[in-house]
Amino acid sequence: MASNSQSGNAEVPPVLPSIPLSPEPGPRDASLGALAKDVTTHLSTLVRSEVELAKAEVTAEVKKGVQGSVFFVIAAVIALFSLFYLFFTLAEFLSLWLNRAAGFGITFLVMLLLAGLFGFLGYLRVRKIRKPERTIDSLKDSAQVLSQRGRGGDNVRELTDGPSGRHAAAG
Repeated sequence: MASNSQSGNAEVPPVLPSIPLSPEPGPRDASLGALAKDVTTHLSTLVRSEVELAKAEVTAEVKKGVQGSVFFVIAAVIALFSLFYLFFTLAEFLSLWLNRAAGFGITFLVMLLLAGLFGFLGYLRVRKIRKPERTIDSLKDSAQVLSQRGRGGDNVRELTDGPSGRHAAAG
């Protein structure tokens, strides 16, 4: 069996229960019920072991992803703060031909126009969001079916089939 005492490697998953690959010692003429119980026990252990293995692997990978994403966030913050210097440089560049205040004013107006443009584009995208009509209709149909439960089989059949003869879930 694998040991969990490897030095210097903190990412070693825990030791999980295993199913023996060799025949277990025991009576050869076990009853069908005992064999079914053994199969169920082994299958349950196998499924639990697979779930634990997947959980250990996914947890380790998620930790790596979070650690990597921290660096992306730091890079994005630095890039965002660096934009200040880009616009400052643009204003100073414009001040070579214009008054310094005019260069900064033009840069400020360009920044406002860009912010307005992206804000408008965002508004157009958000405005396209619609409520989930099919889900709302399905929930209303389910509520009607459940409220009619026990009042007669014909009412329930009419509600689930609907006037068009289709089932509410198929819509």
